[in-house]
Amino acid sequence: MGQVRQREWGVQAEGDTAFRGLDEAGSVRRAFGSAEMKRPTRLVASAPGRCGIVGNPTDMYGGTVVSCTVPMRAFVSIEPASELILEADDGAVVIRDVSDLAPASTHTDIFRAAIRHLGIWPLDVHLKCWSELPFGAGMSGSTAMVVATVKAITTYLGRALGVYETAELAREVELRSLGVTCGFQDHYMATFGGLNSMDFRDKAFDRSTEAMVFATVEPLATWMGHLPRLPLVLANTGVVHHSGAVHRPIRERWLEGDPEVRQAYLRIGEIAREGKRALIEESWVRLGALMNENHAIQRALGGSGPSNEHLIGAALDAGAYGAKLAGAGHGGTIIALHPDPERLGEALLAAGAKRLFTPTPVSGVRLEPDLD
Repeated sequence: MGQVRQREWGVQAEGDTAFRGLDEAGSVRRAFGSAEMKRPTRLVASAPGRCGIVGNPTDMYGGTVVSCTVPMRAFVSIEPASELILEADDGAVVIRDVSDLAPASTHTDIFRAAIRHLGIWPLDVHLKCWSELPFGAGMSGSTAMVVATVKAITTYLGRALGVYETAELAREVELRSLGVTCGFQDHYMATFGGLNSMDFRDKAFDRSTEAMVFATVEPLATWMGHLPRLPLVLANTGVVHHSGAVHRPIRERWLEGDPEVRQAYLRIGEIAREGKRALIEESWVRLGALMNENHAIQRALGGSGPSNEHLIGAALDAGAYGAKLAGAGHGGTIIALHPDPERLGEALLAAGAKRLFTPTPVSGVRLEPDLD
């Protein structure tokens, strides 16, 4: 039977310099009702990846983003064990001491970060993760794993958090404990799922969880449900990237008050709000023009890269109305809008795209049947 014994809230365990304590996150503290819990059931949670259509990356700057999920998901299972076992694609490890929760540069770091952030030790469970999403591909595969981890652990320990709490907690884990420079789009999309316009105004980058306002999430999928598919194609460059490394230098310019960055991201936020209307009205030429403008701004700020530019150019040469980064850039995946997505896909593969994906509104984080 799995057991979890909480340490005192806000009290740092001996030798535990990585633990942050839960006094910084009151909503997390409410997630656990007792100091010792038993849950004999194996749980499996999953969350989808996403692609930014317009507006990214202004979710880090109080902007607006229109984004859609992709149908591939990240999975996390949790079940009782006699000790803490963390298992990822590179094998299983046993955590015997709190010091073993330090980062190890493997995919189990997501588990380690979540456990550190929640402040739960010892935790006698077997956590395992696997994914349909390629990591470092610009579709938020790592964040989907973080969201699935938060869902699995909090449900196992006795309380399923609401969607807003889940999104905010997952973002705190990634920012504070994994040390990733990130906004809010990825966590909200992995949690809510679907096709959404998300308004992040008044969401400060480093504000505490208790002081953080929730984003405004407007589902758009019902307006587009009559379409057999969105006229969008995702093309992976094959170049693995780390989104935090891409975001960090531009973030530093923003913090320094660089007027170019400030004005650029104000405009990208406006582009997203204009793009929402173009999407609903199926004004594809207009939406494509907005995507192109969004990308031109990001390119000027140094957020793109040669592999991105190559595929974006190939998409436009093949008749795409618009093409841009689907994520942070410097590799990863691009998104393109074309009246004939199948024909565009063929052109992108011929231009060297490694894989193609289709943006599809699917459910957000959820519990799955007991998959093995």
